[in-house]
Amino acid sequence: MSHPPGITTSDKHRVVIIGSGFGGLTAARKLKRANVDVKLIAKTTHHLFQPLLYQVATGILSEGEIAPPTRIILRKQRNAQVVLGEVTHIDLANRTVDSVLLGHTYRTPYDSLIIAAGAGQSYFGNDQFAEWAPGMKSIDDALELRGRILGAFEQAERSSDPVRREKLLTFVVVGAGATGVEMAGQIAELADHTLKGAFRHIDSTQARVILIEGADAVLPPMGPKLGGKAQRRLEKMGVEIQLNAMVTDVDRNGLVVKYKDGTTKRIESATKVWSAGVAASPLGADLARQSDTEIDRAGRVKVLPDLTIPGHSNVWVVGDMAFVEGVPGQAQGAIQGGRYAANLIKAELRGADPSVRAPFKYWNKGSMAAVSKHSAVAQVGKLEFGGYLAWLAWLFLHLIYLVGFQTKIITLLSWARSFLSPGRGQLTITEQQAYARTRIEQLEEVVASTEDDEKAS
Repeated sequence: MSHPPGITTSDKHRVVIIGSGFGGLTAARKLKRANVDVKLIAKTTHHLFQPLLYQVATGILSEGEIAPPTRIILRKQRNAQVVLGEVTHIDLANRTVDSVLLGHTYRTPYDSLIIAAGAGQSYFGNDQFAEWAPGMKSIDDALELRGRILGAFEQAERSSDPVRREKLLTFVVVGAGATGVEMAGQIAELADHTLKGAFRHIDSTQARVILIEGADAVLPPMGPKLGGKAQRRLEKMGVEIQLNAMVTDVDRNGLVVKYKDGTTKRIESATKVWSAGVAASPLGADLARQSDTEIDRAGRVKVLPDLTIPGHSNVWVVGDMAFVEGVPGQAQGAIQGGRYAANLIKAELRGADPSVRAPFKYWNKGSMAAVSKHSAVAQVGKLEFGGYLAWLAWLFLHLIYLVGFQTKIITLLSWARSFLSPGRGQLTITEQQAYARTRIEQLEEVVASTEDDEKAS
């Protein structure tokens, strides 16, 4: 019997999982002892621990410490196959998934489908901002930002123009959610401690770090108490916080901010970081075109209580792609959703009635944000606390959820180096890392133009 290249065949119940993030990987591992054939399709070869991306961007951790290879994680799970490719289409009627790898399209059939494709950065309709204000959603983003942040200091060292030097030493973070707060805090620490005294013509401690938020508070989802704690800590570190401020334009040399009172201001800055919003995978829209599924403004799928889509009880949507009332877009939501879907598949293969499924129930284990070295804010149920104790809790929680014993140990050692001294072990940058995005986009434009010319002739 023929089958698509690179796909092994099986007479077992076929479970296809899209995405190797928290939801997808959890589901795959939960099916380890089930009598199923698991195909995990992902567009990257690694499982990304996204909450620690900012530490890669600021030189605390290496990319390998937060992104172990998915294939290695699952190599002992004999019923699982890892397949590299970007899923472009889901055919609900024929129960197949199309994925593309290097221009080749592969079709994978399924009996059960778990979609955990995650979300990307949202620029609220201004995708052109991405060229000059990278987000924080991938390893590429983190390495690009590391190159741009550290490269800005290097350029400032060589500049004799005080205006250009000021622009180079001004760092703007857009969005005061957990990622934005953590990023702003780490850039400030990098400038004030790690790089202090390393240059001869500039003083790194004079760098400006500006945090811009469209709402009227820092960390809006965590409430005024913790948001206030985080804001005061950041301001003590020298971070300038601008609330009720919307970014209306971004270019190479800076950005334009519009404030609540209607006034606008331009900020000259060479390095901008975008952490202001998320947009779910376009696969949500693909599902909506084929079913009664609805998507929200962010592209998230409005799922049924059992996380499936209307008319397709064998298709689950979990994690950042799913809109579930009361479930935040955090790792825990994806982990619990992936586990829930896998448990349903196992139960129904044992004879459970799919028409009487218990609805998905989210257990809120709280939320945390590390503001700086030895300082964090945490919300666990009704308990809210900050400072050193919250920071220790943050360290423990993130260490627990890292995949693999070796990864945990290496990360712990890297943290020890960074948190017990001003030093950071991952400050190497390359020009390719900093500017590859721009060059790739230019190449794509050239290729597209060439193809158009060939068609015209």
